[in-house]
Amino acid sequence: MRNRDHYPALVIGTGIAGLTTAFALAGAGIRVLLVTKAADPKDCNTFWAQGGIIYEGENDSPAHLIEDVLRAGAGISNEEAVRFLATEGPHVVKKLLLDEIHVPFSTTDEGELDLTQEGAHSMPRIIHAGDATGRAIENSLLNRVKTEPNITLATEITAIDLLTTHHNPTDIQVRYRLTNECAGAYLLDNKSNEVYTIFADFTILATGGLGQIYLHTTNTRNAIGDGVVMAKRAGARIMNAEYVQFHPTALADKQANHFLISEALRGEGARLRNQKGEYFMEKYAPTFKDLAPRDVVARAIVEEMTASKDEFVYLDLANFYKGHQPIAERFPNIRRACAEIGVDIEREPIPVVPAAHYFCGGVLANTSGETTLARLYAVGETSCTGVHGANRLASTSLLEGLTWGFYAAKSIQEKLASTAPPHSSRAGIGALARPLLKSIPDWRPPGHENLEDPALILQDWTTIQNTKWNYVGIVRSYERLKRSVADMNALGNRLTKYYHESMISKAIVELFHGQQMAAIVAESALRNPQSRGAHFRKD
Repeated sequence: MRNRDHYPALVIGTGIAGLTTAFALAGAGIRVLLVTKAADPKDCNTFWAQGGIIYEGENDSPAHLIEDVLRAGAGISNEEAVRFLATEGPHVVKKLLLDEIHVPFSTTDEGELDLTQEGAHSMPRIIHAGDATGRAIENSLLNRVKTEPNITLATEITAIDLLTTHHNPTDIQVRYRLTNECAGAYLLDNKSNEVYTIFADFTILATGGLGQIYLHTTNTRNAIGDGVVMAKRAGARIMNAEYVQFHPTALADKQANHFLISEALRGEGARLRNQKGEYFMEKYAPTFKDLAPRDVVARAIVEEMTASKDEFVYLDLANFYKGHQPIAERFPNIRRACAEIGVDIEREPIPVVPAAHYFCGGVLANTSGETTLARLYAVGETSCTGVHGANRLASTSLLEGLTWGFYAAKSIQEKLASTAPPHSSRAGIGALARPLLKSIPDWRPPGHENLEDPALILQDWTTIQNTKWNYVGIVRSYERLKRSVADMNALGNRLTKYYHESMISKAIVELFHGQQMAAIVAESALRNPQSRGAHFRKD
């Protein structure tokens, strides 16, 4: 990668959505630059996904899946996107993960795919790889991506900002264009702090979630919402930002870094009880009980914790397990993580608390991954396709990332083919005009002083995370949200000054993005007075 390099496609992010997009593009003969700000491409939320990915159950149909997704989405899902997921998703799983990549999913004694059921699903339709499904998919996809000659994989590269034809050009005439287009991104080398101007015919955001803006989260440390804030600054539309899903059951131990206790445990019979020994979910969800949607379960746990003033509740797998495999074989990683804090899940209940888990909103995208900004695509958790509505159904995230990554690549392939000159290779310079690229300047350092003070950065992150957890968490109110917006705006004013006076670095970019993401969620939540799904207002 060199400064002012040009690629037909730039993919930012190496989870299931980013890897699928890059792999499908490369398979069509298209050159791809694939970047991640992590040192290890596997340092993403996909790798830590445990439960599984939706496939097809016995006597299942798209109509059954559509019904389940819409019910979980609490009435505001994009029905077109839900139909697309239910119809096309299982085909992509078969074509890519089963037939081409050969992900080692778990099987029954008869050699059939082992199907399990999770919360709010009407039947078993989820395939898994033990309790480390994301790891199996991520490893399998990444191994194939690394062998693709058309993919340049660059690690420790942080995206700072998107290049657009409106807010970047030096050519005055370009500014009069009616249409704004994405032309690539400014990318920071984390080790050298050098900033590259990288042009791309199409830029694909696959930057994942935003969990790190909350005090308690199951997300990796890189999940800050970078893609959403960059897209918003560039002029793309952001949708449903108030809907942040909290996973009901993270391991209640700080040393375990809120290790996710998969919904699959409840799918295999586990039940929630308070510290008095009372199994409580029937009180909050008489029909689905412990298999109720995540927002319902998370609020139920908070209610129980608040009433008892306890810091956690228990998830009892030992007394209710109904799986056909021994617990140690079905949930080896969960068993290991719990054993490290002295809990034997085969004999005793697991202490659990809710934690920020999944962002149902994001950059508005259609069924091809196209956003409202020309040449910019968004796939996976950074996008808002409308599939999840106000609350995500279990095990739809991997399916959405896979499906949208696959079809985004197909859309880009078709567009590059339609704009390429006759007899030319699609791997060469594509649709962006050279005069336009020349008008976009290199990165101008906002400041020249090294002001990266770890104590200041830590304190600002503490402010962001505590404000989000206390004011824009599982239970919200007008007064809490108003306070959050005011606090985030005040912090934003200070950080903008700090950002423009300091030399650029990964830590400063992430803090800047984290504050902006926190403000976006708070403002969206304040504007919406209606409780629905993951957005619950007690007033």
